[in-house]
Amino acid sequence: MEFQPVIGLEVHVQLKTNTKIFCGCSTQFGASPNSQTCPVCLGLPGALPVLNKKVVEYAIKAGLATHCNIAPRSVFARKNYFYPDLPKGYQISQYELPICEHGHLDIEVDGIGKRIGITRIHMEEDAGKLVHSDVPGLGSGSGVDLNRACTPLLEIVSEPDIRTADEAVAYLKKLHQIVVYLGICDGNMEEGSFRCDANVSVMPVGSDTFGTRTETKNVNSFRFVKQAIEYEIERQIEVIEEGGKIVQETRLFDPDSCTTRSMRGKEDAHDYRYFPDPDLVPLVISNDWVEDTRLGLPELPEAKLSRYQAELGLSLYDAEVLTASRELAEYYEEIIAAGSQAKAAANWVMGEVTRGLNDNGLAITACPVSPALLAELLALIDKGTISNKIAKTVFDEMWQSGKRPEEIVAEKGLVQVSDTGEIEKIIDEIMAANMGQVEEFRGGKEKVFGFFVGQVMRASKGKANPAVVNDLLLVKLKG
Repeated sequence: MEFQPVIGLEVHVQLKTNTKIFCGCSTQFGASPNSQTCPVCLGLPGALPVLNKKVVEYAIKAGLATHCNIAPRSVFARKNYFYPDLPKGYQISQYELPICEHGHLDIEVDGIGKRIGITRIHMEEDAGKLVHSDVPGLGSGSGVDLNRACTPLLEIVSEPDIRTADEAVAYLKKLHQIVVYLGICDGNMEEGSFRCDANVSVMPVGSDTFGTRTETKNVNSFRFVKQAIEYEIERQIEVIEEGGKIVQETRLFDPDSCTTRSMRGKEDAHDYRYFPDPDLVPLVISNDWVEDTRLGLPELPEAKLSRYQAELGLSLYDAEVLTASRELAEYYEEIIAAGSQAKAAANWVMGEVTRGLNDNGLAITACPVSPALLAELLALIDKGTISNKIAKTVFDEMWQSGKRPEEIVAEKGLVQVSDTGEIEKIIDEIMAANMGQVEEFRGGKEKVFGFFVGQVMRASKGKANPAVVNDLLLVKLKG
């Protein structure tokens, strides 16, 4: 029997706000345990939550960017369950009336496009964190750090439209790119700012009845998501083929063994005993607020990708590389705004700039060569002041010193030689010293031409204008 995987993803996006969703405590990552807490996020009796308006704004942005309907009225609910890092005994979330519903993302895998539905986006608070360690003299133990409790999250729930691990990764990458472009999430997966629960089931090919699903919790890298889904598909098929039954449960992914293991039985919605939170009034969002937010959205990756191809004439590959991050696209666009040609600027950003960043472990925002300085360098190439080869030497010096390209060219005497008389003299000397190769060329061995170009450029220390060299050489070699 052949089986068809059915995959749905629940993505938790930690919002990049300064304070928590229902209190004024800081959301800064890495603070000492329990140093960023108050009666609200500690769940003390009588403490009342107050909604952070910025969280709502970010939720609206996410909904608009993923083609969702924004609900004019949404309700916060209590999701009741016991866990040591949840001091209230419930999590404030949204259930029947979330802020965003019925959206989608379009993905492409192996050249084939597909639309993945988004069931809902809702706001909620995060729980705390258990810290497991060995205590000197007492053995192993666990502590509770509640700094993360009440941190604002968006949970983005897909429809079960995904059929392969590659589709899941494509969906996640596109969603990750969007929330980072919007500026609502830093996208740091290692710190848990963007993490995924993968719901996986299998059903016989041709069936329209989904199998029993498992949920693999809190996977925080694209590679791990792919490995977890692929393992879970294989595991479930093997269980069924051996006559067993899949149990609805929550599982954890072990990156060392690339396997999942059972964590606990998976609850259904009714097990959480959802009911509207009595401390929070329904959230009413005006149409004006939604439209003002829409007008304030940045140009998103999909639109930018199309514009780079249609208006700037870039290839799909170049456009995809340059729009991979908002910061990289902004760097590139500043070069264009300074007057540089689109293709030349693209080549330098994807070439020398990226090489320098990778070699030094830097983000584009920390690039020592500003867009304005790179535009000045490209202008020198366009004017014929320096060759493209010399420009790379100048760029390396700009990276180290921060000097302007004109200054470096003047200091090091790197101005390109375009004087035909001076270049002819060099050519004549090289031809006289290599008459054997001259006769080979005249005898039809045109590959020798590259030898002469190299010799002339070497003799001129790379300063000779390559175009002038090629033209003069061709005339003289033909006699």
